[in-house]
Amino acid sequence: MASTGAAVAQPAVPGGATSKLEQVAEFPHQVTGVTVSQDGRIFVNFPRWTEDSPISVAEVMKDGSIKPFPDEDWNAWRNARKDEMTPQDHWICVQSVVADQRGNVWVLDPAAPAQAQVVQNGPKLVRIDLASNRVAQTIAFDETVAPQGSYLNDVRFSPDGRHAYITDSGAKGAIVVVDLARGKAKRVLDGHPSTQPEKGLVVKADGKELRRPDGRGVEFAADGIALSPDGRHLYWQAIKGKTLYRIATDVLETKGLQAGQDIGLEVEDYGKNGVADGLLIGRQSGLMYVTALEEDAVKVRDLSAGPKAEPRILVQDKRLRWPDTFAEGPDGAVYVTTSRIQDSAFFKPDAPKSLTTQLWRIDQSGGGATGSVNQSPAQK
Repeated sequence: MASTGAAVAQPAVPGGATSKLEQVAEFPHQVTGVTVSQDGRIFVNFPRWTEDSPISVAEVMKDGSIKPFPDEDWNAWRNARKDEMTPQDHWICVQSVVADQRGNVWVLDPAAPAQAQVVQNGPKLVRIDLASNRVAQTIAFDETVAPQGSYLNDVRFSPDGRHAYITDSGAKGAIVVVDLARGKAKRVLDGHPSTQPEKGLVVKADGKELRRPDGRGVEFAADGIALSPDGRHLYWQAIKGKTLYRIATDVLETKGLQAGQDIGLEVEDYGKNGVADGLLIGRQSGLMYVTALEEDAVKVRDLSAGPKAEPRILVQDKRLRWPDTFAEGPDGAVYVTTSRIQDSAFFKPDAPKSLTTQLWRIDQSGGGATGSVNQSPAQK
């Protein structure tokens, strides 16, 4: 079921290798998150945005089919049965799944269907042991961490396994720092300019301003998040924003989480990525991958070159409709989902409630530091 576009002999990043876009799976629901475990198992999630999705977290099987994960009971929540089901032990509106390097998959549930009201006692970060496929830990977030209007979006884990860092892309952007052993969390940079939508910026899709029927544009706050391989710096940016920001993780953990101090002055402007959703820093390459949703593309950026370095196109293809979330496989391959947000009922009232979406694999011959533009026939 793999599908590739024709590679164009046009250098996009230094070097001369070819990057190919291969379809791994297609889903009957709107996908956002993806992750790949150390043994190659693939997991995805389907948030409850415009439909009451019958499955929230799934494992992608080798034939491309999906299996509820960790089981059907955790996936049994339905909006229509909200008052019948306990929010603590069911997936409500999952936004992200991330595998660590310790044999676990973590599931981030902001518990805000349609990105609206947060279900009481629903926001949580859940660790699932892959050896047993059972829930091993649940960290619940109260209203000081996930208040009404919040939408916990994506998460990264420190190399020592002690902390998690979460973006909040909701009404008031923030970063959430979590002490995993103690199950304690704190919002930091709450309302700080680096975590808010950029004023005056208009997000486009298909070359046109992307707006809802009532005239509102894209207003997502802090969303994309990435951690340096050594765990020393956390990077993030708002979708409605072009600037990449970073901060030292020891500041997040000491001054932020432990002392509760204002750490706004510790934030560093790290240059321009352009409008982006997902971010990923390769474990071996140290390169930052950037989803360029306005350009139907994936870009790559050499962070070692400093904040003035600009992202360059790695793969560009019309099938990359709103490239959303990245994952890195054990072999270094990069996976990306296409959530097709611009095609959803949020922006197109006549759109079907359920969108067909895809999972892609970027095959980088010769390593992650090189590539050429991969365009679909429609772009030639």
